[in-house]
Amino acid sequence: MQREEFLQQLWLDYIHQHPDVGMLRLWPTDAPAEYLTLLTLNQPPFAAEDLLPTLGHLGYRPVHRYAMADRGLLVSLLAPPDSGTWLVLAELQLSSLSRVPHDELAELVSRTHPRDTRGKNLLSRGRPWPMPSWNVYRSLYDAHPLAAWFAVMGPSVHHAGFDCERLGSSFEALDAALAAAGLEGSEDRHQGVFPVSPLLKYRFYPTCSQRLAFSEGDEHRICLGGLALIQKRLSSDHERAVELLLPHHTRCELT
Repeated sequence: MQREEFLQQLWLDYIHQHPDVGMLRLWPTDAPAEYLTLLTLNQPPFAAEDLLPTLGHLGYRPVHRYAMADRGLLVSLLAPPDSGTWLVLAELQLSSLSRVPHDELAELVSRTHPRDTRGKNLLSRGRPWPMPSWNVYRSLYDAHPLAAWFAVMGPSVHHAGFDCERLGSSFEALDAALAAAGLEGSEDRHQGVFPVSPLLKYRFYPTCSQRLAFSEGDEHRICLGGLALIQKRLSSDHERAVELLLPHHTRCELT
């Protein structure tokens, strides 16, 4: 699999889960996202250390690593070999959960079939274990919303981030256009998985909730992610906007 095919699979899976994003016509349909946020868990074969070699074969290079103990996350920022889409690999630490949700999530993940743990499409093939019950989902959500999301979605794209400057529009104009399209932005800088640096203008837009069938047959509507807009506050910065995405104080050494 080549990198462009890999990205296309990630994107198609993402807009399948978020049809309201797929229907947007606010920028050219071939405009690449600045970054894709992938949420995974520190348990093989979904752990970052298992995924990074595969992503490396596709040309992605780890640039920075970030630790967010209050969110139970380790985040790796991965650069492509060209000017294309970056990856933000957010790894939820199972040890950050208390005993009951820890065991509930670990039990779900343990039911993954071995054939669903191999190949470069691991991050775009959907949830590789059975759907949890609504009670388990609620237990996980109360413990950590990202644990509940992961239980339902598996390792996959949580949201795409778009740089207004690369789209050729102002942050304010695109924010207004998204609101007109029915996507209301949130200024909560934690809603899009991780905290965001004050060096960027940022807004997260939860997409419309989806009705899902849980393991006992009951259906409930839940939010499956969204999209983010970012724009550098100082246009003189030479870095890509995604390089300024995470707060500098959360950066730790790559090993």
